[in-house]
Amino acid sequence: MKEDLTSVSLWSMALIDCTKPTDPSEKKKGMNRNWKNRMALFLKTNSAHSVSNPMKKELHRPTASDVTQWAQSLDKLLSHKYGKMAFYIFLKTEFCEENIEFWMVCEDFRMLSSHQELTSKANSIYEEFLKNEAPKEVNLDFYTKNKIIQSLNEPNVTSFVAAQQKVYSLMENNSYPRFIHSDIYKELLAAARRQR
Repeated sequence: MKEDLTSVSLWSMALIDCTKPTDPSEKKKGMNRNWKNRMALFLKTNSAHSVSNPMKKELHRPTASDVTQWAQSLDKLLSHKYGKMAFYIFLKTEFCEENIEFWMVCEDFRMLSSHQELTSKANSIYEEFLKNEAPKEVNLDFYTKNKIIQSLNEPNVTSFVAAQQKVYSLMENNSYPRFIHSDIYKELLAAARRQR
């Protein structure tokens, strides 16, 4: 793989690779191998490429300090672009990546300003994450889902805040502690420390 990939293309590649349909019986076997391949993307350098092509964004690996900070809180992890990618890859291994996808789409939703954009995106989020049997249905209670359904005709930037907070809490209390104790995190921390 080329070393001059931008962080956006790394993210896209991780998402594409993670979302390929697989045979359920093969998921567990391939997942261990795949996360190591995806984590290798974090460890690439491109210092030579930045000189030869100054228009390309330089890709910086997470430092040991960055990776250590991810263990301080879920906020710190999600505020770091590589931390967010690493956590996504981990959630993919646990078959619950829809949680971070929902959280990210809600973050983007809060930045919208036009009524037309809000309405279109709100309906899209509902169809993808909240509707019964949605492709990426997140685990929310009836009351929270019902409030969102009621707001779909006149959505505002706060329409998904309660749902986003519940999913955040779910990740913070369940998936995040497992991530910090996972082989994925330990491997990233060890690799970052070797780079000093």
